[in-house]
Amino acid sequence: MGNTSVATVLDAALAASPDAPALEAASGVWSYAELDEQARRAAGALWSLGVRPGDRVAACLPNDLDIVAAFHGAQRIGAVWAGIGEALAAGEQQELFDLCAPTVVLAGPRCQLTVPGRVDADQWAALLARAETAPRMATDVDAPAGIAFTSGTSGRPKAVVHSQRNLLLPGAVIVATRGWGPGLRKGDSFPLTILNLMILSTLLTAQAGGCAVVMNRRDVDGIAEWISTRRVTVWNGAPAQLHDLAGRPHLDLGSLAEAWSGGGDTSDALRQAFAAAHGLVPRATYGLTEAPTVVSIDPPGDEWRPGSSGRVLPQYDVAAYDDAGRRLPAGETGELRLSGAARGVWTGAWRPLLGYWDDGAVRAPELGPVPTGDVGAVDADGWLRVLDRKKLVIIRGGANVYPLEVERVIGGHPGVARVAVCGVPDERLGQRVAAVVERAGPRLDVAELDALCRRGLAGYKVPEFWSVVDTLPVNAMGKVSRVGLTDLVDQHRLPSP
Repeated sequence: MGNTSVATVLDAALAASPDAPALEAASGVWSYAELDEQARRAAGALWSLGVRPGDRVAACLPNDLDIVAAFHGAQRIGAVWAGIGEALAAGEQQELFDLCAPTVVLAGPRCQLTVPGRVDADQWAALLARAETAPRMATDVDAPAGIAFTSGTSGRPKAVVHSQRNLLLPGAVIVATRGWGPGLRKGDSFPLTILNLMILSTLLTAQAGGCAVVMNRRDVDGIAEWISTRRVTVWNGAPAQLHDLAGRPHLDLGSLAEAWSGGGDTSDALRQAFAAAHGLVPRATYGLTEAPTVVSIDPPGDEWRPGSSGRVLPQYDVAAYDDAGRRLPAGETGELRLSGAARGVWTGAWRPLLGYWDDGAVRAPELGPVPTGDVGAVDADGWLRVLDRKKLVIIRGGANVYPLEVERVIGGHPGVARVAVCGVPDERLGQRVAAVVERAGPRLDVAELDALCRRGLAGYKVPEFWSVVDTLPVNAMGKVSRVGLTDLVDQHRLPSP
């Protein structure tokens, strides 16, 4: 990767094939030459608004051409990019705004912020039309470049700061290790306001010379239409979306060479169901906001291991550690921690997060490997298995119950769309196990779920309380929001089977 910056990431494709498609979205298609020109205009427009190196630029925009051009433009003038999700409630959008304190907010139709620096669509279009070229900046690839917000599924989000070098490294490694080139057409249906998605779309495809297909539909029919009509070759979605597609074998997904599953656990049953429906085994992934994106992934093809989330990518060193901070032998269970690889082609290229944005400055992380907060293991061959979030572990009568382990079993039932397992307080045992299930159809027999758990789990891990709901609350990445789960247990509790 060298010292390539986001400002120069388009250069190789511009030199080789300037008229090749770089970006396809709802509003049309841009070649590499057109994307470069739009990025130049966006940089000039931001400069005219007073944005200078180190200033934050926030975008609350839909998945379309404009958000990609604005991202590239911000990087060219040394600004720090932050995305604010359109689907968030007004208070949640305000919370992210307050965390990063941006100079400018590019506001789309679903932006609910009323703040200084807000730039609406008409104003932005006018600025782009008359934009002059911004001064050429000497880019420091190790300076702050992007802020990624942790999901906040069980608490307040944190603002994680990454450099341009760290934004570019994941795409460089994935392109190299998977052998991708100009034929790549990578489709993403997650919101591009998530920094992870900018990395896995426009930055990754630019390094391959391929095309980023920015999808604005997340329903099963919309996803299938985008894949089939745009001939997407690699698609990245949430487990719930793969579940819906697995139930529709007639849909045309024939252009896909890979279907990635991210943002949540990919059960063995889901992989098998999707492969049976569409002839393609989903590639499970494990990612981390602090990484800033994919940490492990199944290899190309059909290889996978039950209960795993793929193999650790070569720029990382991931291992389990005990509570005293001691590294455990391969295969043993502990908290997963992340650092740069000590040897190999990518040695020294990976840098951990710069830190956390806190009161107008970057607060450096603690020294040493980055704690992930996840409990799991990595075997001698690099296959990674996640048991659960460390802080979500249920302690029932002194025994540990990992919600994710229970969710994997329940999620194997065809009548389950999503499931969340949590602990509920108990005077005698400390906690008992509860499951909140989102049904996939009109009927769901809890007795069947109970029997399924008893066949696959130790007795103390089987949920003692069951609740069935029409919809579980999820965030933009498709992860179940665990805030208020115990309330759902209380509101929808069913008699014990």
